[in-house]
Amino acid sequence: MVTVAIRRLDLDNPEQNILEHINLDKYHILPNTAGCRTVEEALFVARLGREVAQTDFVKLEVIPDAKYLFPDPNGTLEAARQLVAEGFKVLPYIHADPVLAKNLEEVGCVTVMPLGSAIGSGQGIHTIEEVRIILENATVPVVVDAGLAVPSDASKALEMGASAVLVNTAIAQAENPAMMADAFRKGVEAGRQAYLAGRIPVRTEAIASSPPTDVPEPVAAA
Repeated sequence: MVTVAIRRLDLDNPEQNILEHINLDKYHILPNTAGCRTVEEALFVARLGREVAQTDFVKLEVIPDAKYLFPDPNGTLEAARQLVAEGFKVLPYIHADPVLAKNLEEVGCVTVMPLGSAIGSGQGIHTIEEVRIILENATVPVVVDAGLAVPSDASKALEMGASAVLVNTAIAQAENPAMMADAFRKGVEAGRQAYLAGRIPVRTEAIASSPPTDVPEPVAAA
């Protein structure tokens, strides 16, 4: 999937319209409501995105906070409820709040997207414990979004059981974006494979890696 900020598209200038440069046979467009501060703005942009991209999928963002870009939980829940009623497949961007995640799932969202840390901050996943709880209780896919900086962040998310990650700044602002994108792909694949393989449990005590029965008994000197 490639997510696109509908408010920032120049629909009157095809050369500047990113949709004209995406292979739609290979990628699914996910319109988003980035830049929307209120429920009303998000609803309007989501409806516009449906017309422009010809899809019912929408990444829902309601962000009144211009400095830290944290999403509005109440506004997100209300907008999600209305969009689901209109037949949208809603992917809401939220703080890593297990209660809100469950509420959004119950109103019909097709996934929940908890943040790892602030958008574009490159701080990695600071919400590991909250994301674990969301994963434990969710019956829809969980996508970790925002704050990821390096492939190991993506790998960590997938190792915990997340279905996917959404990455922009870490790739777009890398010195070599194509190389970084490939590295993230490998990180995602490694994390998913590790999750499926099943990691060893975390213990407080050490356990010998070789069985003690293999150790020969000491021989007394004559």
